[in-house]
Amino acid sequence: MDGLRDFLAESGFDTDQQRAVIKQFHRRQLHKGELFGQAGRICDQLAFVEKGIFQFFCDRNGDEITTYTAGPADFLVSLGSFLKQQPARESIRALTDSIIWVITKQAFTQLRHDLPPFETFYVGILEDQINCIEESRYNLLTLTAEERYQRLMAEEPHLLQEIPLQYLASILGVTPRHLSRIRGHIR
Repeated sequence: MDGLRDFLAESGFDTDQQRAVIKQFHRRQLHKGELFGQAGRICDQLAFVEKGIFQFFCDRNGDEITTYTAGPADFLVSLGSFLKQQPARESIRALTDSIIWVITKQAFTQLRHDLPPFETFYVGILEDQINCIEESRYNLLTLTAEERYQRLMAEEPHLLQEIPLQYLASILGVTPRHLSRIRGHIR
C-alpha cells in the first residue's frame, strides 16, 4: 500500500484524495505463473504493482511472444480491452510471486467522475503508455537486436537478472539462441 500511496503523492494527490483513491483498490497476491489477465477475456481491472515482475504476452502460431514487462510502481492492464471493454489480445502473467493493488473498471470510472485530479492522473497514465508504446515500436523498427540489448542493459539492467532468457529474447524480437550470441559478443 505504501508504494501506491507514494505514487499518488508524487502525482500530486493530497492526503484526503489519496485516501479516496486507495479505498477503491484491493490487495491481491499472485504466485509465479499465475495470470492477471487472459487473452480473449475482457480486462475489467487495472492494477498497481507493489512487488513482482509481470510478462505481457500473446500467442503467435503456438509461440509465446512477450510484448512488454512490468515491475514495481508500474500498472497492469490490457489497455485496449480495458478502455473499449473488448476481449484482450494479450495475457499478463506473474513471473515472480507478486503483490498488486487492483481497481475495477467501474470504480476507476467513478473516480474519474467524482475526483477531478484523478481525471488528470488518468490522462497522464495514458500519455505515459502512448510514449512507451511509441518508443518500443520505434526501437524495434530502427535498432538492431544488439542495439536493443545494449539499451536494455543501460536503461533496465535489473531485468537481465530477473527475467528468464526466453522472455528477454522475445522482448528484443530475437530467438533465445540469437540473444545468447549477442550476450557473448557484448561481454
